[in-house]
Amino acid sequence: MGGVTVVSLFLLLIATADSAAVYFRDGKLIHDINSPNMLRAIWYFQTGMLPNGDFELGPKPSDMKGTEVLNKMAIPNWEVTGFVEYIGSGQKQGDMLLVVPAGKFAVRLGNEASIKQRLKVVKGMYYSLTFSAARTCAQDERLNISVAPDSGVIPVQTVYSSSGWDLYAWAFQAESEIADIVIHNPGEEEDPACGPLIDGIAMRALYPPRPTNKNILKNGGFEEGPLVLPGATTGVLIPPFIEDDHSPLPGWMVESLKAVKYVDTEHFSVPQGRRAIELVAGKESAIAQVARTIIGKTYVLSFAVGDANNACKGSMVVEAFAGRDTLKVPYESRGTGGFKRASIRFVAVSTRTRVMFYSTFYAMRSDDFSSLCGPVIDDVKLISVRKP
Repeated sequence: MGGVTVVSLFLLLIATADSAAVYFRDGKLIHDINSPNMLRAIWYFQTGMLPNGDFELGPKPSDMKGTEVLNKMAIPNWEVTGFVEYIGSGQKQGDMLLVVPAGKFAVRLGNEASIKQRLKVVKGMYYSLTFSAARTCAQDERLNISVAPDSGVIPVQTVYSSSGWDLYAWAFQAESEIADIVIHNPGEEEDPACGPLIDGIAMRALYPPRPTNKNILKNGGFEEGPLVLPGATTGVLIPPFIEDDHSPLPGWMVESLKAVKYVDTEHFSVPQGRRAIELVAGKESAIAQVARTIIGKTYVLSFAVGDANNACKGSMVVEAFAGRDTLKVPYESRGTGGFKRASIRFVAVSTRTRVMFYSTFYAMRSDDFSSLCGPVIDDVKLISVRKP
């Protein structure tokens, strides 16, 4: 993932009257013309790897002591605070060999250390950050992600993939045209080398979908979500306790102790469209959405259940909830892709009905017996119907 930079910028044109028109090229000011009714052109970051988000551009030798970064501005495009290390792939920590997911370099955050980058964004727009993280010790490691005034804590203690590296997503709404993206390790370990490793930081703008006359649920096909870079063969984790107001999966909440996984057709099998959700941690991995309903009216919740073609084999059961009604959907997975459809009819007893999904059982991939996996859900629809 680190070797891929998919940076795209879009041009926001703002009509101005009787004011200066400022022109930018490649993000730099060229000139301004005092002319009425001209257009002001400003470049904003929209989608792709952050500048030096893969950390392949490193500090000068004079700005380092061993692996420690001494100068806060030593890593191009980043500002570091506290004990931050610049780690090369293949470097050893005791008897452990440190592996970088893509490219040759990553950073490690010691106790209370952080990295920060400032970006030009569109005020009011939603964005999703995607980054790789790996813990280096057995401690309960976690990361604080913030773009003021939003912040969140992402636990990295659970390892979902056999490589030790997992991709995470986190979302925010831009309160101004400047966003300071901060990743901070709040740990208090005796050994600063126990801090998490960070790599491959990317971002995309989100466009939250709305309910339609064909689906009361928002984003029922999971097509709108975090950026999945071409090398992201493990999928992207949506962390637990994510609310729908700033969710990297617009419209949905992760109401569980563990994450759910966002998978795509480039690397997995999905029932419908290009994106889906894999429930990777049994009953500890659940997603939910609250829909507006009319008391006494009959509704049908329909969805697809399958496997992601990732060697996740065995008997699976997805439990679906619609208000007070539940449905268990068994699925026999061969781990090679496939799906079945299911539906549940219910009568609304409230003006707000909670729809939720989780997997009854835990599962491991049969090709490595260490990566968490589970059933895939997709094409979730909620519609009102006439009573039979």
